Amino acid sequence: MNAGFSIPNFWDGATWRAHSCPCGDAMPETGWHGWVLPGLVNAHSHAFQRAMAGLAEHRIASAGDAQDSFWSWRETMYAFAARLDPETLHAVAAQAYVEMLEAGYTQVCEFHYLHHAQDGKPYAPVTAMSAALIAAARETGIGLTLLPTLYMAGGFDRRPLAARQQRFVHTLDAFLDLLTELRAQQGPGLNVGIALHSLRAVPPEALAALLESGLAARGPLHIHIAEQTAEIDDCLAARGQRPVAWLLDHAPIDARWCLVHATHMDTEETARLARSGAVVALCPSTEANLGDGLFALDSYLDAGGRIAIGSDSNISISPVEELRWLEYGQRLIRRARNLAASAQQSHTGTRLYALALAGGRQAAGLDAAPQDAALLHLDAAHPVLAERCPEEVLDTWIFAGNVPLLRDVCVGGRHLVRAGHHVQREAIARRYRQALVRLRA
Repeated sequence: MNAGFSIPNFWDGATWRAHSCPCGDAMPETGWHGWVLPGLVNAHSHAFQRAMAGLAEHRIASAGDAQDSFWSWRETMYAFAARLDPETLHAVAAQAYVEMLEAGYTQVCEFHYLHHAQDGKPYAPVTAMSAALIAAARETGIGLTLLPTLYMAGGFDRRPLAARQQRFVHTLDAFLDLLTELRAQQGPGLNVGIALHSLRAVPPEALAALLESGLAARGPLHIHIAEQTAEIDDCLAARGQRPVAWLLDHAPIDARWCLVHATHMDTEETARLARSGAVVALCPSTEANLGDGLFALDSYLDAGGRIAIGSDSNISISPVEELRWLEYGQRLIRRARNLAASAQQSHTGTRLYALALAGGRQAAGLDAAPQDAALLHLDAAHPVLAERCPEEVLDTWIFAGNVPLLRDVCVGGRHLVRAGHHVQREAIARRYRQALVRLRA
């Protein structure tokens, strides 16, 4: 297993024999008797898009026009993003983070490009939208790897960003100033990395200058890449190479990098990326929702590649669903079963969980080995887990359907989820509903 560690190092299959949870809160009615696991990292999220989940599920293209795709979905997203301000972003992000914690994500990598006011002018302070995300993470208790995103151009041809994209744009100097301010706020529960929106959005000279800056010398680096076949065609036309190959040739890709999607790689790119030590963030529910395509998981893992999972557009917030469909997509292509299992780990669910655990922590810039600060407690009394031996628990949780088996979540000394519900679920949901009234008015 290329995860660097395995689940049994942290979870020996025995029950958690404690009469209180790890954060010290008494639970006399149950105790933590059951299956206890390290929490997962959501390696790729655009929290604001949770509020538009389900609003793009109608056909836009008319008869005779091109089919709906990522590019038509993006127009709906832009229209929705235009209405958000710091207050509504906080409400939406808090709701998304509550749902993540209730699902088993204890850390989120927030790929954040919604920087400015609706007219494209910077807020005062310029960190206002980032501050909304930080506040939402602190309120809910989820660990946050904030990834302020550099977005400069509208395509490989360097066209200016359209009016609806002005909220995203930065000059390199302004972006570095934003990054400096945010890095000064790092501390427990908050890690600040860097995101490049995509190769089409960051010209080569800006990428080189950013990587040469001292601010890029530490912390995780994320980029959307090779998500769409149109991106492959445009990159070949503009730069004479496929996107992943170009990036590998022009940037020092190593374990600090996380390539998001990387769906459309050829055989050589797959092997080179696997050797680089970088991690790929896979988001099967979003990739399916957008019609992106399927990642070549088996060949990438066979080459030693590292993976993480993310909820991306937050059309679904469930690590179980991401892991299940990561495997199911391969089964549908190959017409075979248990394709993510290996000679070293025959249980597909256990291997997927371990890979996502290691790769997610790498993508978030966390220590390789999880500590007891972020733990999930499965409901051992649920009939779905009846008579399961340790090796079968993760297989059952991931593949036995959408059954709510997560009972408790403890992060950083705070008991955040009790009996399946976040401790502030009702108040945060109420504020979220009020925000949606304003956003859809």
